[in-house]
Amino acid sequence: MAALGIRNLRKIYPGGVEVLHGINLSIADGEFAVFVGPSGCGKSTLLRMIAGLEDISGGELLIDGTCVNHLPPSQRGISMVFQSYALYPHMTVAQNMGFALKLAGMPRAQVAKAVGDVAEILQITKLLERKPKALSGGQRQRVAIGRAIVRSPKVFLFDEPLSNLDAGLRVQMRIELSKLHKELGTTMIYVTHDQVEAMTLGDSIAVFNQGLVEQVGSPLELYEHPHNQFVAGFLGAPRMNFMPCEPVGTEPSTAVRTGESVWTAPCVVSQPCVVGVRPEDLSIGAGGQGLKAQVELVEHLGDTVLVHTKLLGTDTAVSLRTSPVAPRCERGAVVHLVPDPRKTHFFSNSGVRLDVQTLPA
Repeated sequence: MAALGIRNLRKIYPGGVEVLHGINLSIADGEFAVFVGPSGCGKSTLLRMIAGLEDISGGELLIDGTCVNHLPPSQRGISMVFQSYALYPHMTVAQNMGFALKLAGMPRAQVAKAVGDVAEILQITKLLERKPKALSGGQRQRVAIGRAIVRSPKVFLFDEPLSNLDAGLRVQMRIELSKLHKELGTTMIYVTHDQVEAMTLGDSIAVFNQGLVEQVGSPLELYEHPHNQFVAGFLGAPRMNFMPCEPVGTEPSTAVRTGESVWTAPCVVSQPCVVGVRPEDLSIGAGGQGLKAQVELVEHLGDTVLVHTKLLGTDTAVSLRTSPVAPRCERGAVVHLVPDPRKTHFFSNSGVRLDVQTLPA
């Protein structure tokens, strides 16, 4: 196991194209860290720099306090699982898993024992004599993970390893990876663009955007206390609703206007801003209280109902999640949406979270 320190790490490609703008991260020994963000944000590039597959343009990469900027991949004590399985088609599962150990000169009996032990952990012992073409996608991914584990690395790197699997297998493999981390206790870094994977797998999450880290924290910390509008909108499905609002009158006030509606905010608002509310933190009010919106679509998902609306007087779409036993909404109906005052967020027009003074309950 090992701790990682990433100090002002930069990546500049020929021609002056900079894709990482000074990344600073600390990953503790035994931590499961997740890098999440949209495509092209730099998360996979950073992972490849950690692995030694990309040169470091600036800054330092430390493993257990030692700078490894110029060490070749084979000397970093790291194993990487790629998006593609990259298994040798002419080799059996056992041969694929033990190939790196064979190249390292390990005796055949030790290779066989190491492969057998890892196969037992991953529950693929019965597959050891098969070739990759005889395996399902989930089985091939287990073999790729086993090939990494068998080397007993200090750090595991996963580059979107579940993206080629169907939805059911993705859920199953997330459970297996989480169990594997608890069993091995090894430092793991996992890259994904799927915020569900990030929320369910990570001890900590680093949210990337355009070559920068927007925020680092536990899944619940990022979900409940996002630093800015990008983080708030990226984590959560459906995403957080964002609605422009402004104080009513010239003085700071708790009365704010959103579209055609004037409602009472849970704090004093002194400037035009953006209010953010997650779909589960909205309810349908009675007596004409709340934000007036027209229902555009109702999705019945069995255990929950998603109601998609548009605020009257604006082009702002707002979704809310309700219980199947809640009052039913029909398409075209005008409803009043009431935000939970304890879970309402405010952002400046530039996207920065506003520190507002919450009124006494």
